[in-house]
Amino acid sequence: MTVRTALLQGAQLLEESAVGVPRLTAEVLLAHALGRERAYLFGHPEHELSEMEWLHYGRYLHERIQGKPTQYITKCQEFYGREFRVTPDVLIPRPETEHVVETALRLARGARRVLDVGCGSGILAVTLRLEMRVTAFATDISPAAIQVAVRNARTLGAPVEFVVCDLLSAFAGNSMDLIVSNPPYVPLGDKHGLQREVRDWEPHVALFAGQTGLEIYERLVREAERVLHPGGWLIMELGFNTRDRVADMFSGPWQDLEASPDLAGIPRVMAARWQGGPG
Repeated sequence: MTVRTALLQGAQLLEESAVGVPRLTAEVLLAHALGRERAYLFGHPEHELSEMEWLHYGRYLHERIQGKPTQYITKCQEFYGREFRVTPDVLIPRPETEHVVETALRLARGARRVLDVGCGSGILAVTLRLEMRVTAFATDISPAAIQVAVRNARTLGAPVEFVVCDLLSAFAGNSMDLIVSNPPYVPLGDKHGLQREVRDWEPHVALFAGQTGLEIYERLVREAERVLHPGGWLIMELGFNTRDRVADMFSGPWQDLEASPDLAGIPRVMAARWQGGPG
């Protein structure tokens, strides 16, 4: 079995099973089975697969056809130009979340202490630590997620302090200059409308916020009032069609409220500056 034949057969199997982008998926899975970069496939179409390579490739194809996301098979996903390890204990990083990083770099360049709330694989904490040279902290309610994040931070050379806790509960008042979060924001009632790859594989504790999908936003805003220094920023990723309802949560000493769109023009990030006194 050559690389060329393996790709043709793999792409056909994936297409027949209604898996999106079947050719690209076959390439990624075959490269993973070979322990090579995708570019190797194009330069070596006559490479003969060993028995072990073929067995791995066949298993990966079967897992993908059963609905397992490609990233959980390869155990990696790129975010902001860096490779992060991912497992079913953490959400798969999405390109849209890079807008949280870009907003932080634009609005909070002077921050010295940064907290990533609900860090999952650690993409925000690690990225901001490396891009801004801040003192970085991160929390998650899932010990398994924290283990993944710790490994990513070590691999990428990003000193981050990780804490297992519920949101900001482990942190003292007025201790942070910047709080970032990609919180759970899917209403429980939307569960059955999700893609099976998301519904059946990604961790529900990181997906679902409650009946309205706004429950974690409400808690984050209130807890940020206690933890932020005066002048500090809260920057959160937005769920679909949540901009106005999240904006209504900010009042009084919150200023400079801003909703930023993603490349599709959908409001994706909410930022606000806390101007209140000690929490």
